[in-house]
Amino acid sequence: MIISSISQGLLWGILGLGIYLTFRILNFPDMTTEGSFPLGGAVAVTMMNMGVHPLLATLCGALSGCLAGLITGLLYTKGKIPTILAGILVMTSSNSLMLMIMGRANLGLLDTQRLQDLLPFSTVTNLLLVGLLAVVSVIGALIYFLYTKLGQAYIATGDNRDMAKSFGINTDRMEVMGLVVSNGLIALAGALVSQQDGYADVSKGIGVIVIGLASIIIGEVLYSTGLTLLERLIAIVVGSIFYQFLITAVIALGFNTNYLKLFSAIVLATCLMVPVLKKKFFKGVTLSR
Repeated sequence: MIISSISQGLLWGILGLGIYLTFRILNFPDMTTEGSFPLGGAVAVTMMNMGVHPLLATLCGALSGCLAGLITGLLYTKGKIPTILAGILVMTSSNSLMLMIMGRANLGLLDTQRLQDLLPFSTVTNLLLVGLLAVVSVIGALIYFLYTKLGQAYIATGDNRDMAKSFGINTDRMEVMGLVVSNGLIALAGALVSQQDGYADVSKGIGVIVIGLASIIIGEVLYSTGLTLLERLIAIVVGSIFYQFLITAVIALGFNTNYLKLFSAIVLATCLMVPVLKKKFFKGVTLSR
């Protein structure tokens, strides 16, 4: 169960990394997440059932998320539709698109080769290795990208849009690019999670944005401020693994699994209140002295 929680946490950590690009860097509340995550799984699972190589199917799943992010970005930057509404429109339309792709509400992977089946070790070890390889690759690519001139322009857009524009940065292009990359990673996570679960489902996206945000917030709560970019990205993955351990503990205690989304919301709300509670606590300590 420990290894299973770690492997699940690694894959869900990619979701957290994708949300971090928009939620933390761009300060963009992107609701496309709940559409691009199951869309990536739907595309990958459908292609694998058609006999496509698992790696190619997974990459195509990620590309479907990039397309969803592109549409959201264009609706926001060119159509001048508010950020949340643009994401909701794409998220809603993704549901119908998934039904068109799979031809049903869910699709399994019975007797179909998956990414973990390409490795020669035991099933549990293969799942862990797939998660590790995926996370290391994603973090490495993000570090490389964010330290390029293009990546720095992207960060500057999130820090101060008006100032970035005054420096000649095309902020609209940066925001569209961020949504494309973010939702590509989110869809990649959806494709990998669907392979680990053995099926894709149109309802898998419900509440995933809360899980991703929980990974980010838990990582920030566990570690102190002043982290480097690499340490911050690793903290998100660690937060995701910690969150999966919490879920495993809740299930082990016999709680009804139908209420896991409620538990996720409570965990996120609690973590968001930690800085405020700390401030009040230490303020009280100071006054008592």
